[in-house]
Amino acid sequence: MFTVFRDLVRYNAEFAIGLVLFGIVAIFSSLSFFAPVDPSLIYMTIPDQPPSGQFWFGTNSRGQDMFWQLSAAFKNSLIFGITVAVLSRIISITVGLTAGYVGGWVDRVLMFINDIFVSVPIFPILVLFYFVLRSNMDSFTLALIMAAFGWPFDARLIRSVAIGLKHREFTRHAVFAGMSTRKVLLEEHLPYVMPIVFATFMNNMLWSIGLEVTLAVLGFTNINQPTIGTVLYWANSHSAMVVGVWWWIVIPVILIVMAFLGLFLLAVSMNEYIDPRSRLQRMGA
Repeated sequence: MFTVFRDLVRYNAEFAIGLVLFGIVAIFSSLSFFAPVDPSLIYMTIPDQPPSGQFWFGTNSRGQDMFWQLSAAFKNSLIFGITVAVLSRIISITVGLTAGYVGGWVDRVLMFINDIFVSVPIFPILVLFYFVLRSNMDSFTLALIMAAFGWPFDARLIRSVAIGLKHREFTRHAVFAGMSTRKVLLEEHLPYVMPIVFATFMNNMLWSIGLEVTLAVLGFTNINQPTIGTVLYWANSHSAMVVGVWWWIVIPVILIVMAFLGLFLLAVSMNEYIDPRSRLQRMGA
């Protein structure tokens, strides 16, 4: 794993740039653990102060220091994205490897369920869940719901790899040695699909954070919990750009672009590393 990371940093400019951009946002979000005040509290400082030596990112109309408010918001959004990505990877790995290796009616049933989830419109379903669970719709509940819809495309990709692995010589040797299906999947096949898992992990984080921002800006989440989306929601509610509090929108947007661009470049570079043709082109073959 360290060798792969070293090669990507050394030979892949997209990975290095993405790592720097996302690393800056990740470090900034980790500063929220040292916040002097609770970022969810309002009117703790002078409202509508522009960026200065005292308030690096200014203050908003709710009397919150934007530096600590954004640090907590990005921490919560990144944790949300990681939670969705991890849970949906577990589902996609389980379904994809099982369907590809076992085959038969198991494959047909799992892919039938997979196709149902692919065809379901996610955004209206999430809005419906919000109205049903409004009083209980916290970030973890939303992450569970989104993870339940974020796995089918990646499961089909993993299944295609598992079908090829099923007929490889080392798989036959493992079966002849008496290994159970679970051991074959976890010990023999899982390492082969981990590069795909890492690449789709970044894409899933992008998808989940972007969807959370959309829902929060429209007010379909817990607007009192600091996230990227709720920061923009309150900025829009207070007409920040109209009244001249531009830093309430501009600074979060800059950080969002950095985070999304970093995740996108990491995902692209991982996809290139997985593709043998791209690796040969980089080597000059």
